[in-house]
Amino acid sequence: MAKIASVDKQSLLQYFVILILLRDAWCMFGNKLYRQKEVNYRQEEKKILDSVLGVDVYDKRIRPSGLNSTESATLVDVNIFIRSFSNIDDVKMEYSFQITLRQQWNDGRLQFKNRLRGMEDKIRYLTMTDAAKVWMPDTFFRNEKIGRFHNILQSNLYVRVFPNGDVLYSIRVSLTCACSMHLALFPLDKQTCNLDVASYGWTMNDLIYRWKETNPVQMVANLSLPGGFKLDGFGNQNCDVKTATGAYSCLRVELTFARQLSFFIVTIYVPCFMIVVVSWFSFWIDHKAVPARVSLGVTTLLAMSTTQASINSSLPPVAYTKAIDVWSGVCVTFVFGALLEYALVNYASRSDAQRLAKQKEAKERELEHAAFSADRIEEGGFPMSMDPLMRRIEGAPMVPPGALLQPEIPVHRRHNRFFDYFRNIQFRAKMIDVISRVLFPVTFMFFNVIYWSYYLTQESETSKVK
Repeated sequence: MAKIASVDKQSLLQYFVILILLRDAWCMFGNKLYRQKEVNYRQEEKKILDSVLGVDVYDKRIRPSGLNSTESATLVDVNIFIRSFSNIDDVKMEYSFQITLRQQWNDGRLQFKNRLRGMEDKIRYLTMTDAAKVWMPDTFFRNEKIGRFHNILQSNLYVRVFPNGDVLYSIRVSLTCACSMHLALFPLDKQTCNLDVASYGWTMNDLIYRWKETNPVQMVANLSLPGGFKLDGFGNQNCDVKTATGAYSCLRVELTFARQLSFFIVTIYVPCFMIVVVSWFSFWIDHKAVPARVSLGVTTLLAMSTTQASINSSLPPVAYTKAIDVWSGVCVTFVFGALLEYALVNYASRSDAQRLAKQKEAKERELEHAAFSADRIEEGGFPMSMDPLMRRIEGAPMVPPGALLQPEIPVHRRHNRFFDYFRNIQFRAKMIDVISRVLFPVTFMFFNVIYWSYYLTQESETSKVK
């Protein structure tokens, strides 16, 4: 019995070993079969490409036929994906950004449905990195100044050929495009810049561009713009054009850039406002302190002139007046007016001094005359103004004796504290300073109300153009 048990154990062990060997063999055969299928799948793609792009079958110089007939125009669907903005230049009137341009059209010569042989799930499309092997539309950007392709590490483009003959061409491009800007409302303006996509040689009889039905223009989320701008909106439309050589299809992307007003308030408006307010401090300085008032007026005027020059240097020279020109010009005028006010005060102070000198001389003469009259009264005579006989001798009109004895009747008038305050000021120079303390701030605030009410309600000229 022990011998029988040991024999059964050995046979059972041999049986398990055989099963393990069979399992390993089956796995190796399955992996080999899978790799063989994979190799056949890749080889099938190569065979399809060779068959549809053969020299005797396909000629890239010939335009694909339209949907209706060979004579109809080729339709190219366009989609643009905006990746980033690198610069928006007001002086050169241009903007730079990076996009991905996608174009899709149908080329019946590239169909390979009948060559799939049950591999529809495996071969959904064929991908190529050499766009020179198939026909390509001669697309160009009308308002492009500088453009470049990206070739790191490989050329950033691909061509996909679908079984029904559709061709998808995608490429990444960096562009610097011209943008005609109207700066009359700067920095409260909005600028609309365009990107025009058109065919260079094919007319509308041969090639027609059209926007993709869904999401023709796409953009990166949370896109940031340079130069104190923000993206206010974007859209797409057609811009077909007729020239001397024919009519050409064109697509246009409209990008609306709005300036961030907070940036310009902090960097332009607030500093100018502060300079104007500082120039008013001279109204509270004594007019006799000539160095202090002159240095304050000249310093603020130079600071305002420097600020205005720096603003103009960052903008192109245009033939019309900009909103910032009005603001800076009025601020310069107020600062210059404060300096002229001191010139007027200085002149008035000298006039006051001359007037005081004359009044002092007149009082001295009156005192001398009163003393002389008192001496004559003490000697028993009469003052010249009271002796009727002397009046007749001198030929002067007589003053009735009773007139000197009549008491004066006081006249009661209502007093105005405001006018009494100015009436009681002894010097006209001080009166000019007091008036300027009120006149300059009130006038400047009135200007601010008009300025902001007008320019904030105006619409940019570029936004009116459709």
